[in-house]
Amino acid sequence: MNAYVFPGQGAQFVGMGKELYTSNEEAKALFEKANEILGFRITEEMFEGTEEGLKQTNITQPAVFLHSVILAKTLADFNPAMVAGHSLGELSALVASGSLAFEDGLQLVAIRANAMQKACEENPSTMAAIIGLEDSIVETVCSSITEIVVPANYNCPGQLVISGSIAGINKACELLTEKGARRALKLSVGGAFHSPLMEPAREVLAKAIERTTFNKPSCPVYQNVSTKPEIDPQIIKENLIAQLTSSVKWSQSVQNMIADGASTFIEVGPGTALQGMIAKIDRTVQRRGISS
Repeated sequence: MNAYVFPGQGAQFVGMGKELYTSNEEAKALFEKANEILGFRITEEMFEGTEEGLKQTNITQPAVFLHSVILAKTLADFNPAMVAGHSLGELSALVASGSLAFEDGLQLVAIRANAMQKACEENPSTMAAIIGLEDSIVETVCSSITEIVVPANYNCPGQLVISGSIAGINKACELLTEKGARRALKLSVGGAFHSPLMEPAREVLAKAIERTTFNKPSCPVYQNVSTKPEIDPQIIKENLIAQLTSSVKWSQSVQNMIADGASTFIEVGPGTALQGMIAKIDRTVQRRGISS
């Protein structure tokens, strides 16, 4: 079975989507529609902007979403048995599987990105990648710290990203290094994504999601919060709302997809990060990427 997966924030690069825009009329029309919906020419930021500009959350998220979704829509053989997306990529997966209309998905991404950007500015916070420790050790250390610090991204065995206040992350990195972490690397991000500190953004996004129409997807969507195959639009909405303040359980989701028959994982969008994670989760499955 083919499982299609969609990357999240961090996969962006200058020039992303330009070849797709210039070589495919359907793609060009969708990019131009996106420019109208967003109210600015995001294509200029994507094709000819700067790395620093693309790192801004309110630019990064719609850029990655557009690259992934438009690429999926132009694939002649796109017929997934199941889909999943990493964090932001979950919205890409929902549009690609027909649960969300393209326009609605892009509007939700813009609202999500702007709300997260605002939350970051109002409450400075950060994240760190912990390499080389068992998840249970990281979880125990996080729960022992009085400051806000939580597991945010279960990327693959031996790689867990934590999220929280600056003081909490500093303390956690110190303690986890003492526990034997190979690396405790603070990330260059604007805030504590997938932690309680994103509650203001979750509230804004929840209102937008509630007034948006979700359909039954064409195939099961393995969501970050539940890690299970979801097809019920109401459950999909609830999980999507919870995602901003909950852990991204990517490793667990991929394991469930493999258990349910996924033999080939196809990453659609910029970068190859998900292929690397999936290789560490299970080296027996086939992995390939589609990027243009």
